[in-house]
Amino acid sequence: MFITRTIDHFLHLPVVDFSVDKPRRNGRGERIDLPEPGTVAWRLTVPYGSKSGFDAVWSAFLAAVDPATVRALLLGPWWIEEYVPVADALATIVADAGRFPALEGLVIADVSYEDCEISWLEMSDVTPALTAFPGLTDLVVRGGNGLMLAPVRHERLTHLRFETGGLPAEVVRAVAASELPALESLELWFGVDEYGGDATIDDVAPILTGTRLPALRHLGLENSEFQDEIAAAVAHAPVVAQLGTLSLAMGVLSDEGAAALLDGQPLTHLKSLDLHHHYLSEPMQERVRQALPGVDVDLSEAEEEDDGEWRYVAVSE
Repeated sequence: MFITRTIDHFLHLPVVDFSVDKPRRNGRGERIDLPEPGTVAWRLTVPYGSKSGFDAVWSAFLAAVDPATVRALLLGPWWIEEYVPVADALATIVADAGRFPALEGLVIADVSYEDCEISWLEMSDVTPALTAFPGLTDLVVRGGNGLMLAPVRHERLTHLRFETGGLPAEVVRAVAASELPALESLELWFGVDEYGGDATIDDVAPILTGTRLPALRHLGLENSEFQDEIAAAVAHAPVVAQLGTLSLAMGVLSDEGAAALLDGQPLTHLKSLDLHHHYLSEPMQERVRQALPGVDVDLSEAEEEDDGEWRYVAVSE
């Protein structure tokens, strides 16, 4: 599966593109005014073939929009021709953090496959996004190549999502070691070893205790080659009791993992269980449905394997 689209709504706000080379125009081609800064989420892009780099886009944005009321920023393609690490673009944003007192949401690399495959995105240390914006509630990071994170304490972050075709173990361990008392939703796309996804179930284990995540209500441990191990660990994880929704989707979950999950602690308190993109047999799918009659279970995208050997995650390259 490719990441085929960029985000169209963020923090319940419509996303509006801002770039130097492509001013906003209506259906008749007439240039139109920008919306009020706090009523939309701003996606900052360097269009393909542009002669202006991200610094120029950022300067133009600050000149056109009052940053004091901006609630959400999405960083689109930040390179001119060759893919370059996101470090400089992120540093540019962070340097002006004081001018964005209302910022609640940040997406690092809102990029679809048309501009760059997810595992080709050149990432960097994204810790400054959290340390520079203490009011941030939502952080989404797409891409794992070169991705780094240090353990942090953040008082207001409620939603954290890493979308990758290969999530470095260092990042998983940093999330597990962070103090995030307000975090309600955590999603990790583990990906594959070929693209840097070297995390193991041992790296995930501290998250499953829930000790540092007292407010967590949604947990997504997804897109994994060790999805059966995750399911078996989740079956006895203390954090599950506090969850309302759980996702083990997009990976290579088989009958073995599903059986371990059902043989563990009760899951009937969940509102939903997302298992889409899986390798469960039809009898096991029926067993899951019968075991969780009051839970909204997503068993879509059932995949077939060749002789029990070839399985693939939903998002890798």
